[in-house]
Amino acid sequence: MSTTVLITGASAGLGAAFARGFAAKGCDLVLVARDKARLESVASGLRREFGTACEVLPADLLDPAQCATVEARLADPARPVDMLVNNAGFGLPAPYPYNPVEDEERMLDLLVKVPLRLTHALLPGLRERRRGAVLNLASVAGLLPTGTYGAAKAWVIAFSESLRVDMEPYGVRVLAVVPGFTRTEFQERAGMDVSALRDAVWLEPETVVDKALRDLARRRPVSITGRHYRAYALAARHLPRGFVASRMPRKRNAPADRP
Repeated sequence: MSTTVLITGASAGLGAAFARGFAAKGCDLVLVARDKARLESVASGLRREFGTACEVLPADLLDPAQCATVEARLADPARPVDMLVNNAGFGLPAPYPYNPVEDEERMLDLLVKVPLRLTHALLPGLRERRRGAVLNLASVAGLLPTGTYGAAKAWVIAFSESLRVDMEPYGVRVLAVVPGFTRTEFQERAGMDVSALRDAVWLEPETVVDKALRDLARRRPVSITGRHYRAYALAARHLPRGFVASRMPRKRNAPADRP
């Protein structure tokens, strides 16, 4: 019996890398993102290379009706989904005080509310079948106070660890994936200036996915790729939070065109 994986934000970056990683393992895929053309391109490539069954489900997850369509797909007993990868997300170009509050709300909804709803739609089927998994994309930004993006990702980590305890009696795995700076479109879309970052801090999407899939198989609660990021996570647990937070790159100043 094949395993079906639904991945949000699957048109690029880590979402596309997760699609490729699961396709290589022989899984069927349901790919979700706003851009139908890019989704079709990803699906077509996976079908050619791996013979994967790829269902394309275009949806803007910030639109309640379109999010409900994805929820219904996750809850459909006639076409069961076995794994969910909550990957969709975005960042903002400035610290919290300088962003429009509407943009902050949209980011919070996509990073917190959407995974909450999608996971809730899937869990009854996973409990009944007593198998399956949920992978939630967090960030090392969630380990310490690093703005509202980090605060949302801290929620994702805590949510995942709590859910893992609740679902363990049903054989359902839950993994928080906690990447650092990864070479995707995320930074450009967020308007982040990362030119000062050394090459050594960057991760490749495929490396993050490979580590996550290994950690999922080992039933670990959290997956952190790279020795430097694992050391950072260790420091976050044991050293003064202010000291460690000061070593984490972040935008500290107001944009030049704002007071």
